[in-house]
Amino acid sequence: MKKIYKSILLLTMAIAIAGIYSSCQKEAALPNDGVPRIRYVRITEPTSSDSLLVAANQGNLIAIIGENLQSAVEIWFNDQKASLTPTYITSTSILVSVPSKIPQVITNKLKIIFSNNDSLLYDFKVQISKPLIKLMDCEYVATGDVATINGDFFYKPLTVTFAGGVVGEVVSVEDKIIKVRVPTGAQPGQITIKTNFGETKSDFWFRDNRNIFISSDPYTGWWNSSYVVSNPGAGDPPSINGNYIRVKKAIGSWSWNEVAGGPPDAMGDISKNVPDEAILKPSDYNLKFELNTMKPYNGNVLKINVGLADGFNNDEYRWFPPYDTKGQWQTVTIPFENIAKSYGAPLTVSAKGYYTRLLFHGPGDLDCDMSFDNFRVVPKVIKK
Repeated sequence: MKKIYKSILLLTMAIAIAGIYSSCQKEAALPNDGVPRIRYVRITEPTSSDSLLVAANQGNLIAIIGENLQSAVEIWFNDQKASLTPTYITSTSILVSVPSKIPQVITNKLKIIFSNNDSLLYDFKVQISKPLIKLMDCEYVATGDVATINGDFFYKPLTVTFAGGVVGEVVSVEDKIIKVRVPTGAQPGQITIKTNFGETKSDFWFRDNRNIFISSDPYTGWWNSSYVVSNPGAGDPPSINGNYIRVKKAIGSWSWNEVAGGPPDAMGDISKNVPDEAILKPSDYNLKFELNTMKPYNGNVLKINVGLADGFNNDEYRWFPPYDTKGQWQTVTIPFENIAKSYGAPLTVSAKGYYTRLLFHGPGDLDCDMSFDNFRVVPKVIKK
């Protein structure tokens, strides 16, 4: 009996010693002795795994590559905490998006905190984006009135400078919207927004007076000079650039209602204002105009002829409802390539000018009260 007991004891001790030895072997086999380590940071595209990073933009998804990372519970970039997804955390990698929120304290460090409260620092910069300017609700705003600029990365403190070198009073700032009071001395041209992280010029012009091909200053063409408003009165939209066109009438389904336009000899030199470059490469340009709907545009169709060298085209571009500016002037933007494609044949350059026409003709009755101004074809991007 004593021999059996002694044998069991010796076997138990042997197993325990073997377990301890095996455990020590496993511990010793762990990379970097089990201590967390970051080897490098790279982009997440598998085909570009050798593209290493020392910095990334806000919102970018990155891969942190290293060893013993599986117990990570928090990651910080500067003083901003990133959002972690447990399934994206392994012993050798962590996928994480750089926080979009702007840091208040910039350390240029990436910090990983683990479940045992240990932490790991790594040199890594978050590249704070300079302002991104997309558009203005209306590109024509009177001095003293408030303009709305849409974009991104509008971080305080910031300044908005208009052509003419005058700075507007910033009324309010959100991450994607700036409201600014237009200063005295603002001229037609680009606006510039500057923050602590850079400055950007707009690709549009404020009070854009380039390439206007339908204007009411003076009105030219074949149709409906009676639509022109020269001295706005009570109940009229305010003037934004001299005279404008106001169509205030009941328009029946499929009735034919010309608004403005005509052939080059009736329009005059303004018919030559569509740039040759827009005719040759429409994808680089936009058609823009200002619109004010006192009643919603909710029926019928506005058909647009612009850039035609050899006459009108009844398959012209069709601008469909709905659209409602609720009694405010807004800038409408239509890619010029969409208009060019609608004709079914390539546009051709004409030294004599171009046929233009605005025409209501389509299905649905429309109780119309719509005002228009400043029809123009302008570049999408201003070349530096």
